[in-house]
Amino acid sequence: MDSAHHASQQKVSLEHVLRVAELAQLELTLDEQIEMLRDLNSILGHVAQLNELDTTDIPAMAQVKEVLDQVAEDFVKGPGNTLRSDQPRPSLDRKTVMEQAPETDGIYFKVPKVIER
Repeated sequence: MDSAHHASQQKVSLEHVLRVAELAQLELTLDEQIEMLRDLNSILGHVAQLNELDTTDIPAMAQVKEVLDQVAEDFVKGPGNTLRSDQPRPSLDRKTVMEQAPETDGIYFKVPKVIER
């Protein structure tokens, strides 16, 4: 695609960039704002290209574990080469955790406010 075509499909505005930066508490220079705008629109352009591909006969891949297991068969199995089994386990005892927390109301952790508005 040529750059003129990309420009006509621009989806992210400078206002979007500024809003996301504000939410993330980032201070961007004008050059960084322009670079972010360009990068985000470039990413969206690549996604648009991917969306044009015909995936009719390609099966959905809901889980990567099967793929990783297949790949692992091609390599020597060892620590770190496989995923842990996904088995239910008991969670931490709430009372014990709350007793060890720096600040709590007995149900929730209390944390300092980080967003000033």
